[in-house]
Amino acid sequence: MRFMVMVKATKGTEAGEMPSEAQLAEMGRFNEEMVKAGVMLSGEGLHPTVKGARIRFSDDGVTAVDGPFPANGDLVCGFWMIETASREEAIAWMKRAPFAPGDELELRQVFEAEDFGEAFTPELREQEERLRAEVAARG
Repeated sequence: MRFMVMVKATKGTEAGEMPSEAQLAEMGRFNEEMVKAGVMLSGEGLHPTVKGARIRFSDDGVTAVDGPFPANGDLVCGFWMIETASREEAIAWMKRAPFAPGDELELRQVFEAEDFGEAFTPELREQEERLRAEVAARG
């Protein structure tokens, strides 16, 4: 099972505060453990929303709105893509992540082809596999 783990933004991350060398080293050790265990697929930190944009779709068209965005608890400052045998295993890994009291992670399972049922036709499945292969070849 694949999961996206979203690291919730804080006032500090939104202000552009960078982690210390010690924090980076601790996170590096945690990431290394996950890589060696075959759990981590990818993971990155994100710039503050002041450097971002939101794309909004409506009946009137599509608009882009520049950040920053209101700090409502839903902003994300980083993520991991992980793969584990179960939701419980994913939670166990993330409980070990080196964060401070008050920090928050959100874990969400990624849809797999089987989750879409008959709507995901053989043609759509082939297209998805081809696109994934193209992306993997670039990496």
